[in-house]
Amino acid sequence: MKRNLVKLRLIVLLWWATAASTLVAAESQTLATKQRPEDPTIKGEEKAVLTQAPFVPPPSTRQHATKVIVHLEVIETTRQSADGVEYVFWTFGGEVPGSFIRVREGDLVEFNLLNHPTSKMPHNIDLHAVTGPGGGATSSFTAPGHRSQFSFKALNPGLYVYHCATAPVGLHVANGMYGLILVEPKAGLPRVDREYYVMQGEFYTEGRYGEQGLQPFDQRKAEDERPSYVLFNGAVGSLVGDKALKAKVGEKVRLFVGNGGPNLVSSFHVIGEIFDTVYQEGGVLPSQKQVQTTLIPAGGSAIVEFGVEVPGTYVLVDHSLFRAFNKGAVGMLKVEGPENLMVYTGKEVDAVYLGSLAEGGSAAGRKVAELEAARKAAMQKNETIAGLTKEIQIARGKQVYLQTCFVCHQTEGQGIPSQIPPLGKSDYLMSDTHRSIRAVLQGLSGEIVVSGKTYNGTMVPLNNLSDHEIANVLTFVRNSWGNNGEAVSAEEVKRIRSELPKTVTTSFE
Repeated sequence: MKRNLVKLRLIVLLWWATAASTLVAAESQTLATKQRPEDPTIKGEEKAVLTQAPFVPPPSTRQHATKVIVHLEVIETTRQSADGVEYVFWTFGGEVPGSFIRVREGDLVEFNLLNHPTSKMPHNIDLHAVTGPGGGATSSFTAPGHRSQFSFKALNPGLYVYHCATAPVGLHVANGMYGLILVEPKAGLPRVDREYYVMQGEFYTEGRYGEQGLQPFDQRKAEDERPSYVLFNGAVGSLVGDKALKAKVGEKVRLFVGNGGPNLVSSFHVIGEIFDTVYQEGGVLPSQKQVQTTLIPAGGSAIVEFGVEVPGTYVLVDHSLFRAFNKGAVGMLKVEGPENLMVYTGKEVDAVYLGSLAEGGSAAGRKVAELEAARKAAMQKNETIAGLTKEIQIARGKQVYLQTCFVCHQTEGQGIPSQIPPLGKSDYLMSDTHRSIRAVLQGLSGEIVVSGKTYNGTMVPLNNLSDHEIANVLTFVRNSWGNNGEAVSAEEVKRIRSELPKTVTTSFE
């Protein structure tokens, strides 16, 4: 078996070497026999400014076409896709999505594709902005340690996807090989205050969402279109917390949104905002106004613009909501500035409402509290994760909180008055660790008293989280916003999970 694998690898390497040398020879011969005619509309040249998501190069101020030189490097690199989860990404520019490229309608683009010597695979690039065979793919097949060059005229303005088109194409795209190129119209786009780059993509790993360690690609899941992750900008949490997009009240925001796929259509939505203008399918003519959610096909794009009138945190999602809250397609836009009560007041009335199920809910809540009190026990330290310090648990727990909990409990744990209790300085949370674990696993309903105030809401069970995720997020919450408590161990969560009825909880290691 080992001899056969060695032979197979040698055959593949020899094929690459032969293909690369043949292509180089053919390209050299072609260049020797073809001379590109001079284009009188092209004046001068410049090196393209490339940026990594979520940032965008500045708009062009030129009033003429020029030669734009692009150098884009392919790098195969192991990076985190989620906390404690690694994946071997194939990238344009070292990140997922690839570097944002911005040119002007009429420009002559000299494109240089460089495949890093450490790469194990040949790659090429298909730019949907290119008019020519394969979108440039037929001219850019590049072996590891080689560089390819071709040129194209940016004839058509718009926001275009680019991706690797080396066979098997689906595998290269699923490993992160996609990005956006904007061909600005000659007159430019309307002025805005902020521009950002957001691109969705799916990842098909053998492990389930959040399963730790280096995760290999799963071909069967990819064929069945069952991604483990659906992500904005290549990672869980890439646009939350300190990495959130930023704006100020009164500003106008433009998002260049792409969908690398390789399979799913995105239902892009910003919770709490309405798109004033949508440029559907990456075109440069406004196609619709006042849009709530816009569809972006795999291998497609859209430009959305909206003004921000009210401060707060706005959540970017794929509105296929299990992708957002269970597979990672969540981001944030944090808007700072003065309140505008003419637009949004916040809660004005919070009155008691006693529905027909209120009595049953309260009784159930009391019963749960009795069971929890009866099962109190001293925390047992999990020796298998002795090296996992409290500080690391807090950092990991913050990622889980921002992915799962902040929509209800808010970014600073302040909750919602009379409905969702605060987590900061919470006697209910801090007085009983095991009760908190059960609340995460079973959910809560009915009245509870937190720090002297009564709340009557519903918390859904989060038993889809792993034992480690629950331990980490509770450790984060118990040590944030004025709280100071001991770490929660995954062993505690596992034991309490095992005590619960199988109909309400499922074990995820």
